[in-house]
Amino acid sequence: MAQESNPMEQVVTRALRENLERVQRTTNELQQAINDLVAACSSTKPSNALPPILRAQTAAASLSATLEVLSRFIALIVQHGPRTPLEEVTRMVSLPMSEPSPAPERPIAPIPTPMADSAPGAAFADFVIEEPADEPLATVPEVSRTFDLNRLSPEEQELHRRANRVAKVSMQDIKMLRPEQVRLGREHRDLCNRLRDEIEKAHREYDRRFRPIMAHPVDYFYHWMVQILADGDPKALGEYPYATPARHF
Repeated sequence: MAQESNPMEQVVTRALRENLERVQRTTNELQQAINDLVAACSSTKPSNALPPILRAQTAAASLSATLEVLSRFIALIVQHGPRTPLEEVTRMVSLPMSEPSPAPERPIAPIPTPMADSAPGAAFADFVIEEPADEPLATVPEVSRTFDLNRLSPEEQELHRRANRVAKVSMQDIKMLRPEQVRLGREHRDLCNRLRDEIEKAHREYDRRFRPIMAHPVDYFYHWMVQILADGDPKALGEYPYATPARHF
């Protein structure tokens, strides 16, 4: 008779399925960064290659960390075998007692904590790898009270998460590559004019990738420009050059 799937194995299978989408998304972001790097290699400015390199490094590190956690999780389950806590106790009780007292040279390995729960696999039931780069939709820039991100389709919600992350990384790149111009822009309150070329280039890419949600009343590009380049002061931007349906606070 074929052996039924062990509860632990079911937990592992479910964990793999739940994290597959994250792995695929990170892989796509890594491929996009590499494609951007290849395109930047044809530029006459070597500095253009730095942003895609940083994005590729971030995506690769995230992918590596995700796969490492998954591999350790599976190895832990395999190492301790498919025995339930009851089976383990039964095995221990059935061992012959050659000495009245326990033999110190052969200690019994402790039962792993997850398997000691009343329900096998309970500790891993909600195993999902968290991505630090993703911010919950509820915490991203303020939007109109009549616009609920959670009511969007899964595809549109994913576009919003990506747009939020890409806008943030773009502003971090500009700040790192042009620190002196950022400082002067804050001081003279003309960041949009002083960093016009860098901002226009980043916005073209942002618009190309997230055009389907550009009409939604939330502007991640503006939000992260204020938070990162202007250090939280909207007036330091000067005149924001892009039309947007988002409410600016």
